[in-house]
Amino acid sequence: MKRTLLSLALLLTSQSAFASTDVAGVPVPNAITLYEQTMQLNGAGVRSKFFIDLYVGSLFSTQKTSQAQQILTSDQANAIRLNITSDMITSDKMIEAMNDGFKLATKGNTHAIENQIAQFIGAFSEPIKSGDQFTLLSIPGKGIVTYKNGKQLAVTSGEEFRRAVLAVWLGDKPTDKKLKKRMLKG
Repeated sequence: MKRTLLSLALLLTSQSAFASTDVAGVPVPNAITLYEQTMQLNGAGVRSKFFIDLYVGSLFSTQKTSQAQQILTSDQANAIRLNITSDMITSDKMIEAMNDGFKLATKGNTHAIENQIAQFIGAFSEPIKSGDQFTLLSIPGKGIVTYKNGKQLAVTSGEEFRRAVLAVWLGDKPTDKKLKKRMLKG
């Protein structure tokens, strides 16, 4: 009997540790741990353009919220994860989209963070294919840590830059309003 209860407890623990939510065929974990910080899935959705699904975007935070401003100004770590679902996303297109996103997020005023933007988009210079995963870890006071397929590529410092990265998806003029709404499901 004890062995059965122990087996059941281990099974339930392992299932919750690997629990995920399916978004357009992409398993999105209900929690991630980066820099020794566990963050819960806040929300996730699909970035589409011209009826083509490009990637699944997920927001992870230490406290769930439906308020973008709370994420943008939080003193806690949070992360945006992009799971590429289309081979139409190339390195050049991703860099162009990121530059466009920064222009929207900063209302065209990117001058103060130009150096950080250049460093950050360098992480997208290697070939990109369907199945690739980018994680943008936002650490207040530090900046953005960029990962591709679990490998750390860059650390880009600056608080103004960190907020601009988050604003690409969560700001007043996000790259995709529907995706923003889904990421802020809370």
